[in-house]
Amino acid sequence: MDHASVLALYDRDMREGARPESLDARVERTGGVVRHVGGEGGWNGVLWSGLDPTGADADAAIAAQIGFFTGLGREFEWKLHGHDHPADLGQRLTAAGFTAEPEETLMIGETAGQLTAGEPPEGVRIDPVTDRAGVDLMVEANERAFGRDGAWLRDLVLARLATDPDGIVAVVALAGDVPVSSARMEMIPGTRFAGLWGGGTVEEWRGRGIYRALIAHRARIAAERGYRYLQVDASDQSRPILERLGFAALSTTTPYTYVP
Repeated sequence: MDHASVLALYDRDMREGARPESLDARVERTGGVVRHVGGEGGWNGVLWSGLDPTGADADAAIAAQIGFFTGLGREFEWKLHGHDHPADLGQRLTAAGFTAEPEETLMIGETAGQLTAGEPPEGVRIDPVTDRAGVDLMVEANERAFGRDGAWLRDLVLARLATDPDGIVAVVALAGDVPVSSARMEMIPGTRFAGLWGGGTVEEWRGRGIYRALIAHRARIAAERGYRYLQVDASDQSRPILERLGFAALSTTTPYTYVP
């Protein structure tokens, strides 16, 4: 995999050429940035910027986005990648009142490289999530894995299943009837990337191959639908696992949040 070429393709398809996440959302390009304006309860933020490497236009672009989203009365996120210009963009965002969240690693792997990965351990099965009952199981696993409220995940998955069922694959791993892990995959027609999101396993089931099995399960679906690459915003915990599976670290991603 040519890392530079794949990163450029990712920027073009997934950031500069981003699509709205829902029917009531929109994507706009203005003032050197691409921003996503979410629908009711949706995500708001800057996805991509093509600012001058010298930083000559950066402060004006930041102020314009603050003004726009503040005018809507909305909190928003500037999703900064490590290869974005100018090099001090993160410092400029902080100076303008944004708060940086933990940095993650943008990792990309080829779908074909995950097709022979392991199955779940004995006694665990992977079920598709297609209705409210399945979403509740998925959210239960997520809450136990990450220790935080999963209401946002319930709302997101239910909305996507209702409005764009072909664009999301949601799965839950069950030990008997008990949810022990869950994850989702989001796919955008016309791109070569499928995004892997939310993979989390409850503590007592970690280290048994469930995380890897969920990646392989989604990779097979992505390959069947013609997607070549898998993309993950990886935490420090998941990065070593993904590296062992052949994913490459191509950049970093840091959400900078602005609250009006």
